[in-house]
Amino acid sequence: MSNAVALLGTKGGPAIRPGSTMPTSSLLTLGGRRIVVDCGLGVARGLVDQGMQLKDLELIFITHLHSDHYLELGPLLHTAWTAGLKTVVDIWGPAGLNIYWKHFIASMQADIDLRIADEGRPDLRDLVRILEIDAGDVMQDGDMTVRAMRVSHPPLVDCFALSFEAPSCRVVFSGDTAYFPALAGFAKGADLLIHEAMLHAALAPLVARVGNGDDRLMQHLLRSHTTVEDAARIATAAGVKALALHHLLPSDDPDFTAADWDAAVTPHWTGPFHLGTDGLRITLP
Repeated sequence: MSNAVALLGTKGGPAIRPGSTMPTSSLLTLGGRRIVVDCGLGVARGLVDQGMQLKDLELIFITHLHSDHYLELGPLLHTAWTAGLKTVVDIWGPAGLNIYWKHFIASMQADIDLRIADEGRPDLRDLVRILEIDAGDVMQDGDMTVRAMRVSHPPLVDCFALSFEAPSCRVVFSGDTAYFPALAGFAKGADLLIHEAMLHAALAPLVARVGNGDDRLMQHLLRSHTTVEDAARIATAAGVKALALHHLLPSDDPDFTAADWDAAVTPHWTGPFHLGTDGLRITLP
């Protein structure tokens, strides 16, 4: 397997509408491992569209507990199980993810028990291991090292940027974060930085389109996310080899196109640039 990142869903936020992209999820192939990063709505379809057999799931990371990053974690695992999963999947995520899994399993108990008895399947409950992320070294597996950095995404505290490093390549995901200058040090020299981003001019139309919040939604966006200009500044300060923008706010407004994103990036970043689109595959060293 060649090293690559597939951006499966590139939309910031949980809502989908006719014609919109899907919420956040990615597939990182690195050092012979396939790693799912975040499980927003549509992740199972996105993985299959990349040619992955769901029964081959082995390692998942959840950056934080906002629904657009873990809503489909349970359904993904259940679907993988019905597709032949019989080996353990390790899932790294913030404190509290185990509660989600406990209640998902409880909600599906009748179906799981029935399929075990009627179809001879292994017990799904024995095939999932929830592991808690904290800042610092997360895991070492052969030649691959995973590290985490707590970023600023209020009101959540446990929200993490992730660094995946193999001998040939290093990829950093910003997670959801406000402008966080220390992230440049964490991402220093990476082959690819995948950073969330929002277009400031498009936020008011976005909030109006959502329609069922008040001014607190706008305040959340402004204090908890990063403008495209600041994401580009982080990439430049980090000296990364390439930048990809992900978790786009917005990604589905026809009044704002790739030209708007390019115009915001160009003054602050001059290296290789990938604007996230669902299914975009980025080849890595």
